[in-house]
Amino acid sequence: MENLIGLLVAAPLLGAAVLLCGGRRLDRSGPWVGTLLAAVSFALAVALFADMLGRSGEERTLTTTVFSWVPVGGFRADVGFQLDQLSMTFVLLITGVGTLIHLYSVGYMEHDERRRRFFGYLNLFLAAMLLLVVAGNYLLLYVGWEGVGLASYLLIGFWQHKPSAATAAKKAFLVNRVGDMGLSIAIMLMFTTFGTFAFGPVLEGAGQAGEGKLTAVGLMLLLAACGKSAQVPLQSWLGDAMEGPTPVSALIHAATMVTAGVYLITRSGALFDAAPTAQTAVVTVGAVTLLFGAIVGCAKDDIKKALAGSTMSQIGYMILAAGLGPVGYVFAIMHLVTHGFFKAGLFLGAGSVMHGMNDEVDMRRYGGLRKYMPVTFVTFGLGYLAIIGFPGLSGFFSKDKIIEAAFAKGGTEGWILGGAALLGAGITAFYMTRVMLMTFFGERRWQPDADGNAPHPHESPKTMTVPMVILAFGSVFAGGLFAVNDTFLKWLEPVTGHAHGNPPVSALTVTAATMVVLVLGVALAWARYGRKPVPVTAPRGSWLTRAARRDLLQDDFNHIVLVRGGEHLTRSLVYVDHTLVDGVVNGTAASVGGLSGRMRRLQNGYARSYAVSMFGGAAVLIAATLLMRAV
Repeated sequence: MENLIGLLVAAPLLGAAVLLCGGRRLDRSGPWVGTLLAAVSFALAVALFADMLGRSGEERTLTTTVFSWVPVGGFRADVGFQLDQLSMTFVLLITGVGTLIHLYSVGYMEHDERRRRFFGYLNLFLAAMLLLVVAGNYLLLYVGWEGVGLASYLLIGFWQHKPSAATAAKKAFLVNRVGDMGLSIAIMLMFTTFGTFAFGPVLEGAGQAGEGKLTAVGLMLLLAACGKSAQVPLQSWLGDAMEGPTPVSALIHAATMVTAGVYLITRSGALFDAAPTAQTAVVTVGAVTLLFGAIVGCAKDDIKKALAGSTMSQIGYMILAAGLGPVGYVFAIMHLVTHGFFKAGLFLGAGSVMHGMNDEVDMRRYGGLRKYMPVTFVTFGLGYLAIIGFPGLSGFFSKDKIIEAAFAKGGTEGWILGGAALLGAGITAFYMTRVMLMTFFGERRWQPDADGNAPHPHESPKTMTVPMVILAFGSVFAGGLFAVNDTFLKWLEPVTGHAHGNPPVSALTVTAATMVVLVLGVALAWARYGRKPVPVTAPRGSWLTRAARRDLLQDDFNHIVLVRGGEHLTRSLVYVDHTLVDGVVNGTAASVGGLSGRMRRLQNGYARSYAVSMFGGAAVLIAATLLMRAV
């Protein structure tokens, strides 16, 4: 079975190569070829999962080496794979949700002339993400990490004829490069500390390494996670990434790219457990980001950007849980999986709405769509109930556990983290209810576009609705299945470990408080957007609303601090270079040139000048000799 691990990556990689190099002869069949190879990868994942269930203990960890990549003296880095319960969870999510998104894209991209290339990029994305999670060492993980960055750049900027899409792709690539530098530095520090990149020796040796070095490694890994998972301060690319086709948004936000940071921190848990300072930094970033994204999501009228703020917030929950150590690792991954179902369903539902509304994204121009898109309404509604944590649905079982784990941190820190997570749950209920009401309820508000074409809302084709229905089932039932007899906890515990915290309040109290803030959030949204007509033109709003519409001024901050700061630094360096460095060099050259010019005048070829020079020199020597004798 170990040989199948490589085929997991090879199947979508083959699809990318065929579709990108096969030429126009594959324009019609290309989408189905890409979807088929994604499905093949999912089938292999299911086969490996079934085999893993038949094993026990350490036998569940499968390893295989393909070839030696870097053999240098006594050092060796292999292209090898490792499949355990943690990576298996990601593989099933990536291939399962990825295949559904491929199928959805067949209908969504039906009229795009470049759809063959699009499916090639989707396959490349899938292959890179699979390589990232099944890599057997950090160096190979880095290859997948960079592959995900490349594929995201190609997909976000797929409609490069739009300047906004080209700019968004470049922004995502550059911001992620900052995080990528963190991962590369972390890997270098690992090598100098442990002498290897392999997961086993690095994680097992964490207890013997110095805390200072582990803190540095942990902070660099956190920087990498902030880039890929759009966490503060590297979150600015996520909203702009909505310029890509909607299936790209679903793939990036649900099953692949933004989950990479959570995987990296959880996989490196032993390093963070031995570096409390880095662990504190992780929970701080998670808590800040979950509130940051939730506030941004409250003010967006673009349906995809509202969901992007939601993704930022939900990944913040996962990062917070991962930073809690053994108390939270399992719940971080559990919420990641349930989020994969309901967030993919929400994005595909948003794409279905756009498909029926002439690609309109402004929710203020929707209204009453439940009558025209019943399947989209029901599936989107179930995703909505799941993400707000409605009792019995997936989000209820996973997000509540993170809030409990945050309180279990204990002391003042536990109250702060738990309070932030609880507040985030209330804001989530508000902004998601706002999205639901503005889109599917109220009076119709759509208007003809600039060309005079009025939207005619209609349900999407089955290639789009079938994946939405399947994801809706996951949104409803996945959390409950995971929670029964602690199934998911027992599945992951051998890899991530688990420790029961000592929360200052009972689980029942946390659940009750979560339900209270959920009801308050829904009620506030209903009072604001359900009972009153939604204006087609957004009102000016408060200062916080205006700031949230501009992503809490994150781009302004980056422009002032980084862009302008970089410009001023560059100008200062240029000035120093011109005045000091060039001044010294040019001044020295001018001095030597002037001196040589004056000395050259002495060599004029006249005998009388040379005689005078000799006489003068002799006179000086005689004077010096007489002076020395006198002294």
